[in-house]
Amino acid sequence: MRLNNSQIHAIKQTAQLLLGDDARVTLFGSRTNDALRGGDIDLLFETPRQLDDRVGVTGRLYATLIRCLGDRKIDVLLKDATTAEAPVMRAARETGVML
Repeated sequence: MRLNNSQIHAIKQTAQLLLGDDARVTLFGSRTNDALRGGDIDLLFETPRQLDDRVGVTGRLYATLIRCLGDRKIDVLLKDATTAEAPVMRAARETGVML
């Protein structure tokens, strides 16, 4: 996994801050492969709660991560209690690494 401890801490802290202590975060995509270089940071955030403004929360997650991790390419997926299970979310869970 090509994230350092500081980056992992910042991502998990962001999830707890915006989604609560029961939030889960999964890193997926090229950053899970130590043999590769570069690449964006692909993250799946999940919460068992229903969010009133899922789009707004997604934007806040992204903005907070940019402030914490620096200006880099970050892809954010967010699944709450009412979000339909998309194939990309299932693939992220199956191939990714939970932080």
